Amino acid sequence: MSALVRREAAEIREEWLGLALSTLPADRPAAEAAISGLYHLIGLGPPRFHWVASPLAALETVPPGAHPRPAETVDRLVEWSLPPRFSALMRELCRDLDTQVRWVHQPMDQLIRHEVRGSLSRSVDGSLAMALRAAHDSRHRMETGWYGTQCVSWIAHYDALRRAAGVVFAPERLRRLDLWAAVARSCGWWWPREDVCVVSERHVAVHTEVCGDDGEVWLHRPDGPAMRYADGWDVHAWHGTRVPSWVITDPSVQRIAGETNVEVRRCAIEHIGWAAYIDRARLRPVASAPDPGNPGAELRLFDMRKETRVLLAVNGSVERDGRRRWYGLTVPGFFDDPIAAAGWTYGLSAEQYSLLVRRT
Repeated sequence: MSALVRREAAEIREEWLGLALSTLPADRPAAEAAISGLYHLIGLGPPRFHWVASPLAALETVPPGAHPRPAETVDRLVEWSLPPRFSALMRELCRDLDTQVRWVHQPMDQLIRHEVRGSLSRSVDGSLAMALRAAHDSRHRMETGWYGTQCVSWIAHYDALRRAAGVVFAPERLRRLDLWAAVARSCGWWWPREDVCVVSERHVAVHTEVCGDDGEVWLHRPDGPAMRYADGWDVHAWHGTRVPSWVITDPSVQRIAGETNVEVRRCAIEHIGWAAYIDRARLRPVASAPDPGNPGAELRLFDMRKETRVLLAVNGSVERDGRRRWYGLTVPGFFDDPIAAAGWTYGLSAEQYSLLVRRT
């Protein structure tokens, strides 16, 4: 029985992931009707709706006719009155739904939390939330609580309990869940004020890669923006790390030398390829040795810059394409022995590393 539930839960997870990453235009009538239904649940009438092309546009636009109080500017989203009320509404619904699950369906609930909720939460964090962070980084501090309320992961969790595990929820609770689900199916992120609700269209292009065993994805594209919106705003990403556009379009040795962010620098070097980067940057070789943690492979140590050296090694695990790739690790500049440097990256001495059967 659990194998069948796991398979059906995985299908539901992929369905919701597809909805979250959809590039279709928003269903504006459905989104407005569902958001108005949520406003009704907290005792308010339907708001006016102001649609924008991207999250960045949402953060930089004051809706026509709106006169926000100082505490309602986007950089003070944490102080807005409606997001916490909607978040409390969501938490109350989750508590109500959990009361029907806790005793009778607890094993299934745990399975689906792992297979659906956790996986989707990580996928959203590595894709849609990355774009949100990029939008906020441009001008505003990001308040994560409200965006977590909009994450499809919790909606998909209860949807999978209903459809895959056969949990029968009370009609009123199901009606409230369906409102949240309708919003998630119909549009991008939204920002509620009492008089007006700003809603973003979905992205028009998205590029991801699988990054986990449970179907997780993150943004990645080696030849252009990983996510793009209709107004031209975009986000570049390299294997789940958000990077400036030059990392994808022009990862030159000169740009890398001037970059202060270690992760950005690493991504740019990986895009060039560690071996090619070492050659182009003319890094001075220090020493090389057979890799005791990866028989048949070699460790190579190079001078990099400012009391730093780079250890070039072959991946101990096979990549998805069946190959083992070279990769680089920065190590302190006092290392002259590649084996000692490799051991340091694992928290081991050179002698301990030499005794490894095979590293991963």
